[in-house]
Amino acid sequence: MSLYAKRGVSAQKEEVHDAVKNLNHGLYANAFCKIYEDFLGNDKNFVNVMHADGAGTKSILAYLYWKETGDMSVWKGIAQDAVVMNLDDLLCVGIYDNIVFNSTIDRNKNIINGQILQQIIEGTQAVFDMLAKHNVNIQYLGGETADVGDVVRTVAVNGTMTSRWQKNKLITNDKICAGNVIVGLASFGQANYETAYNSGIGSNGLTSARHDVLNKYYANNFKESYDNSLSEDVVYIGTNKMLDEVKLNDETTTTIGKLLLSPTRTYAPILKEMLTNHFEKINGLIHCSGGGQTKCLKYLPSTFKIIKDNLFEAPEIFKIIAKNSGSSPKEMYEVFNMGCRLEIYCAPEYAQTIIEISKSFGVEAQIIGRVEESNKKELCIIVEEQEIHY
Repeated sequence: MSLYAKRGVSAQKEEVHDAVKNLNHGLYANAFCKIYEDFLGNDKNFVNVMHADGAGTKSILAYLYWKETGDMSVWKGIAQDAVVMNLDDLLCVGIYDNIVFNSTIDRNKNIINGQILQQIIEGTQAVFDMLAKHNVNIQYLGGETADVGDVVRTVAVNGTMTSRWQKNKLITNDKICAGNVIVGLASFGQANYETAYNSGIGSNGLTSARHDVLNKYYANNFKESYDNSLSEDVVYIGTNKMLDEVKLNDETTTTIGKLLLSPTRTYAPILKEMLTNHFEKINGLIHCSGGGQTKCLKYLPSTFKIIKDNLFEAPEIFKIIAKNSGSSPKEMYEVFNMGCRLEIYCAPEYAQTIIEISKSFGVEAQIIGRVEESNKKELCIIVEEQEIHY
């Protein structure tokens, strides 16, 4: 059993998918989000999409960082995580504007004070203000903040996004076909709409990242930060503390805490331009969130083989996680995005246009792989002369 599973987490969320298998799966089986008829406007030319997601266990990292440093601003990053994990899923069905957001914050009032709530709420609005400068308009309509200390140890930061969208402007992944190339957009670096270096960690796999990298100091001093029923051999088994320094290059030094807490990058400004001016060139969009680099298998329209043989070199944060945990490359690429969090499927002749648009925003992009015919859905990742099959 993997460390991930021993901690009560599933990279593929098999039980969740089984629980909802009898529900309406929407109009387009391969689309990244469920898409429904226009119940809100009753117009056959429009659809409705509602998505729910959040920052996950990354909020526990923010809690530990705040307790250790007193830095309240870390909570604004958690607000961004909750927004982006919704928004970038909607982007993958072609939606980039006229969106409604509602937040859901569950807290233990004895541990999470009103100042933290204010940081989260103001941080949420700050993300929308930044996006509005790029003509991505999201209306923040409030939400629910509940004091549920019997349910959560610290705080859970989640939200929902809703949109009414034109049916003829959807990306459903049904156009993905053999011969397509996959353009990958980096999750790391610093986009020109970001204010600091982004480690690329996103908001997936943070249960593993936290326990694999941080040491027993956090288990001994912050019992409220983990499930106390877990075996001690999977709880905070790493070698690091939050303020340990990490040298990224000759000019840049950061800390373990900042790498783990880099706010999830949104690709909204980039995809706004691509979808507005090059919609017909895009056959499919995959957000490499839960399931990491294997996410694509869930949304293929047929029995294709995906080959990824030119992924970015894994950023430093993932090397740190792998070194601490001893996880195999196969497990790492299934849990984490490994430096590439958005995949764009297109014909080879359109790839350079997409790459240039991404780079104009300061985000690295390259062809990371291709789609081939197959008699089953399969994925082959080739890294460091090693073939990993899923």
